[in-house]
Amino acid sequence: MSKTIMRIITVLLFCVMIFSCVMIVREKLRAQREIDEFDDLAALIQIETTTPPETETDEATDIDTTVESAPETEPAPIFKRNLQPVFDQNPDCVGWVCIENTTVDYPVMFTPDSPQKYLRKSFSGSYSISGTPFLNDNGGLDFDNLIIYGHNMKNGTMFSDIVGYVEPAYRDTNPIIEFETAAGLKCYEVFAVLQVKNVDSWYGFTNAENAEVFDSLVADIKDRAMYDTGITPEYGQQLLTLSTCYGPKSDDRLIVIAAEVMN
Repeated sequence: MSKTIMRIITVLLFCVMIFSCVMIVREKLRAQREIDEFDDLAALIQIETTTPPETETDEATDIDTTVESAPETEPAPIFKRNLQPVFDQNPDCVGWVCIENTTVDYPVMFTPDSPQKYLRKSFSGSYSISGTPFLNDNGGLDFDNLIIYGHNMKNGTMFSDIVGYVEPAYRDTNPIIEFETAAGLKCYEVFAVLQVKNVDSWYGFTNAENAEVFDSLVADIKDRAMYDTGITPEYGQQLLTLSTCYGPKSDDRLIVIAAEVMN
């Protein structure tokens, strides 16, 4: 009887081991498929840069070619990526967020009628544990504070790398966050890093009524920040906030806040 019981236990343990191995392999394959999809998108939007040909100059002529300077206009937008292919594939995509030398290099979705649509959806719309970074539903691309949400994945993808900003040295090495839309590329410099709850008042800030309100909100966030970067944004500078899970409780969050680098 004891031998029969031992055989049954052995078979059960073997089945559990096989099932666990299958699930581990399945999870790794799923994660790799998601990584491959985003890699394909990143490759799709790259702009090939070429060196413009040198223009010939006629040094022998004495003709005065001086012309009146044109009136000053706003600088032309800068484009680092060709986002049109991803816009064509999915109209919910409004831009691309990137932090160089990190894994943060993803499309950003915006669905105000269904705010968390991409919480567990891939760019193509299939179910995804990693989801796709998405923009706060209370805002717009021209608002004072853009809030982008992304998961803190254990496999190192999505917004897991922004956890490094809890260390001042990491911020000094990676100070700039890029966010590119159809209107062009904007760069933002990180000035505050905080651990907060998911109901923190900062999540309610998308547009300031005036400079006084803006300055008050910035002062509060700097007072609560993990460390002082010496940067204080001014009214008129757009802010960009990256938010991800961080901490032992399900409602713990880490927010990394950056201010637009003005030309």
